[in-house]
Amino acid sequence: MRNWLVQLRKERNLTQQQVAKGAYIDRAYYAQIETGSRNPSIAVASQIASFLHVNPSLFFSEHLSEPFKLALLHSPIIVAHCDLELKYTWMFNPNPDFDTRTIIGKRDDYNGTNKGIAELMQFKRNIIKTKDTLRRRIHFPVSDDIVEYYVFGQPLYDSEGRILGAATTSTALLP
Repeated sequence: MRNWLVQLRKERNLTQQQVAKGAYIDRAYYAQIETGSRNPSIAVASQIASFLHVNPSLFFSEHLSEPFKLALLHSPIIVAHCDLELKYTWMFNPNPDFDTRTIIGKRDDYNGTNKGIAELMQFKRNIIKTKDTLRRRIHFPVSDDIVEYYVFGQPLYDSEGRILGAATTSTALLP
């Protein structure tokens, strides 16, 4: 079951029919993609992702290359993409306080804000505005601790050179 897809559709008050129509596919096929009984082709995943404004790689996250997954799994590294509105379109290996299935389609401040979240959001705005690659250390309160992250960010572009958002890699620094 692709719970993240169902939740994203429902949060946007869309029916399966509306998403299917927006992605130019049959509603029954879309329903099977949501339940996980069928996997979309790359083209269909791209059509759905384009309609929902997310990264199509979300459909294939479980198929990421094994070396990539093993290298980052349980590491202090978080990789993410956001759109121009700072809503997450893809995330891998988040801090345990975040759940990839619920953060997609939302901004960092969807559950509240703190100094670290405000700094990260401003950091991403600056990347999008300046179109520069930026680096910054940001302190985040997580669980019962404060973690310092070294955040590297760069603009994301489409195939025609238009800016789509920002890509970030955050590494937790050891105390």
